[in-house]
Amino acid sequence: MNTLISTPARLARRILSPLRQPKAQALLQALPAFALPAQAIEVLPDPAAFRQALLQLIAQATRRIVIVTLYLQDDAGGREVLEALYAARARQPALEISVFVDWHRAQRGLIGKQKSEGNAGMYREYAARLGPGVAIYGVPVQNRELFGVLHLKGWVIDDCVLYSGASLNDVYLARHGRYRLDRYHRLQHRGLADAMAALVQRQFVESEAVRRLDQSPVPATRTLLGPIRQFRQALQEARYDVPRESVGQAQVAVTPLLGFGRGDNALNETVLALLRGARQRVILLTPYFNLPKPVRAALGQLLRRGCSIDIMVGDKTANDFYIPPGQPFKTIGLLPYLYENNLRRFARGHRRQIASGQLNLHLWRDGDNSYHLKGLFVDDDVALLTGHNLNPRAWALDLENGLLLRDPSRLLHAQHQAEWAALQRHATRLSDYLALESPRHYPAEVRKQLRRLNRTRLDRLLNRLL
Repeated sequence: MNTLISTPARLARRILSPLRQPKAQALLQALPAFALPAQAIEVLPDPAAFRQALLQLIAQATRRIVIVTLYLQDDAGGREVLEALYAARARQPALEISVFVDWHRAQRGLIGKQKSEGNAGMYREYAARLGPGVAIYGVPVQNRELFGVLHLKGWVIDDCVLYSGASLNDVYLARHGRYRLDRYHRLQHRGLADAMAALVQRQFVESEAVRRLDQSPVPATRTLLGPIRQFRQALQEARYDVPRESVGQAQVAVTPLLGFGRGDNALNETVLALLRGARQRVILLTPYFNLPKPVRAALGQLLRRGCSIDIMVGDKTANDFYIPPGQPFKTIGLLPYLYENNLRRFARGHRRQIASGQLNLHLWRDGDNSYHLKGLFVDDDVALLTGHNLNPRAWALDLENGLLLRDPSRLLHAQHQAEWAALQRHATRLSDYLALESPRHYPAEVRKQLRRLNRTRLDRLLNRLL
């Protein structure tokens, strides 16, 4: 024991890390799950298919529509969805429709644009013109948007769950020739749909902090500070109601997971268990390369154990905050460069694994389109669908969720392989950290702002908040 105590910490981690694998697998096996037939789970190939599926499901709805998203934008794409919801209600007067968006995001204009009442103005305009058939709620996860937002995902339409990390606007719905790529899955199962809708009803609709945005007057945030505090406390303890169904050979185990806060976060704990329990290979997708420290540590342990790791991120030009040279610069435009610097440091620290092919870093780029994918593939039998960005903000501040798919018979393997192959068509493997653009070649204003952040160490704070 004395020898172990005196062993350097890095070597001790190498010795102890294999012990975590059985614990991680036990945690995953203990999770309750719905047993879905494999044919009830479908991967949609692109934003156009996602838009078509969403509008078709809305048009065919007979009982309920529950949409949870970061925002429903006041643009052509957002209006198309909102009009489809009102049309569905007109056809089916008994249809219950509720939309949940982030409270803060809905009541401000776009970053860099003139001040306005935001998307909430559109909600009230439609309600005044078309009636009260579509209830739109603002969900205040925190007192300020900077410190956390509603990042829950999933649309429940009758007995179908349409799951994606996308929000609802022109670029996510591939309007006007540009798209922001995400992942898109359709799962047909009444029990899963009921569980996801029930959590929203229990935690959101019944909370004093959650208020309608399609009706006037809308209370000021400062009058809701007490209810918001109680709401956060309730979210810390919230869970989906999931049975323990036995999974047959033709079925897939699906577990919806909620994640909020640093402690007792079921989604975060599952992400770490998936990484620690990996046997051969992990594929990790994230739009913003800013991994939480526990995730970086778990990836390091995997590399030491000999696992193969593929990480796909968007090229900085495929980041939704990227500002092309020649356009007026705004401070928000620093973010893609901060993420690229994070990636450079990571690649430099793991250059041996990159050279050997054990670690593969893929940069996605397709013209002026942007990249917004999240999630995990572990070995050939587990996948995580999520809106979780796998960054410190999502890890500790935002309200997140995900669907864990355990597929011991590898029934979804062909679909997942096809999804991964399609992503790689627009991606380039990073051969070395030197293949990334040198900061010396960044635009002058970017170099100036980055030097200022480095001097004041504010870049570390930004990495935790953005």
